[in-house]
Amino acid sequence: MGKYMTVKVGINGYGTVGKRVADAISLQDDMEIVGVAKRSPTYGAEMAVEKGYPFYAASDKYLDEFDRKDIPVEGMLEDLLDEAEIIIDGTPKKSGYKPMYEKAGVKAIWQGGEDHEMTGLSFNSMANFDEALGADYLRVVSCNTTGLLRTLYPIHRDIGLERCTAVMIRRGADPWDTSRGPINSINPVLNIPSHHGPDVQSVVPGINIQTTAVKVPTTIMHLHSVTVDLKKDVDTDEILRTWDETPRIKFFNESMGVDSTAKVMEWARDRSNDRADLNEIAVWNDAVKVEDGVLYYYQAIHQESDIVPENIDAIRAMTELEEDKMKSIRKTNEGMGIE
Repeated sequence: MGKYMTVKVGINGYGTVGKRVADAISLQDDMEIVGVAKRSPTYGAEMAVEKGYPFYAASDKYLDEFDRKDIPVEGMLEDLLDEAEIIIDGTPKKSGYKPMYEKAGVKAIWQGGEDHEMTGLSFNSMANFDEALGADYLRVVSCNTTGLLRTLYPIHRDIGLERCTAVMIRRGADPWDTSRGPINSINPVLNIPSHHGPDVQSVVPGINIQTTAVKVPTTIMHLHSVTVDLKKDVDTDEILRTWDETPRIKFFNESMGVDSTAKVMEWARDRSNDRADLNEIAVWNDAVKVEDGVLYYYQAIHQESDIVPENIDAIRAMTELEEDKMKSIRKTNEGMGIE
């Protein structure tokens, strides 16, 4: 156990990631939200106040408008940094807040839109929790990279992975992002390999992976088609057992009536998951197959939420609230209601 009993967390950027991480923190008994910061007085600021989170202005540009909308402002971002021991940065990539965090002497966690080089440490709960113990700065890798690591790391660890090829079939925009407009196209990402393979290797250098990506006209999830050359001669059942014993992987299949990303999300809605999120990685276990030493499978990623529990575990590792990754993962899962 480190020097913290309960860690004080601030959120800079209360958008898709920030609001979800804030709510997840509020469900943990060893951490507390001391404030959230946002630049503009959108409904997100009002929501934060309604939830009881102390609200701070990330910029003085809209202070008068915050006042006109009766959004109580506790202070500026600099004041929040005086209160927090660690910051979750959910701001748009390359927003440039690191010097401010360094000056204030607070730890910070960024998201996968940032480059690995900014922190020198990219994080996944299962793969490199120990490397994050006591760290000052890290980034939680992107939703797609998190999804790849959730299923590939246990294979790499327990069975051995000779080579992996993965195709990212990516959503065209997040559900809220109307600025991108209707899309009637399938757009290949012409940078090959896509950034996802190098991102996986920034966490686990020993995984030999190549990735490509295409964008498709959907908003709800990403889909991965994955092929793995295995080092050991194992059958499909051993792969499924490995994943069944791995946290944050959820099996779906056609016999459940779940044969598409739309139905995965309908399942999450019917379960009354908060915001209809799916923090787990969806794997169709009836489409997993090992043939001649090659593993084939599909998985689906809810891009808005799969990285949220990783942020919680990263807080524990960096502040050394917990030094055992499985204890942290179980605690996070219990608090968030992840099975």
